[in-house]
Amino acid sequence: MDQENSQYLLFSLGHETFGIAIGAVREIIEYPSLTTLPLTPAFMRGVINLRGAVVPVVDLSARFGRQATIIGRRSCVVVIEPPADGQHRPLGIVVDGVTEVVRVGPSQIGQRPQFGNGLRADFVTCVLKRDSGFVMILDLPAVLSFAELEQLVTQPLAKVASA
Repeated sequence: MDQENSQYLLFSLGHETFGIAIGAVREIIEYPSLTTLPLTPAFMRGVINLRGAVVPVVDLSARFGRQATIIGRRSCVVVIEPPADGQHRPLGIVVDGVTEVVRVGPSQIGQRPQFGNGLRADFVTCVLKRDSGFVMILDLPAVLSFAELEQLVTQPLAKVASA
């Protein structure tokens, strides 16, 4: 990762702030009405129609094994395009609110903690040092691995089909 004047989108989930590299962000939209999908994991909120494209929407809080996001007036969907198998497929992530875009230098970036942050270690790429503490910068390919998400979504369907 190029850490020379890197830019990150910061957002809130519950009482915590997280960040993602700005290069993965396609757009930020108001929380839309979703079409739910039967037999999918709790973190899969549903799909939206974004200018003719079907975009799956994941609740990051639920993906982290926490309580599902309670939708409020600041809730929104950050549409990202993490690389998946060499392709860029849009995916929406539900957040409680977007706080800011920051440009940081190498001295503000620290190594990811190996434990104690409440997330799987592979979900965090580094930490951003702020006056108010640390912000976990998420590793989107790990958090939103299409192969893993696909497996988690299709497992319940396979169980129903074999019953």
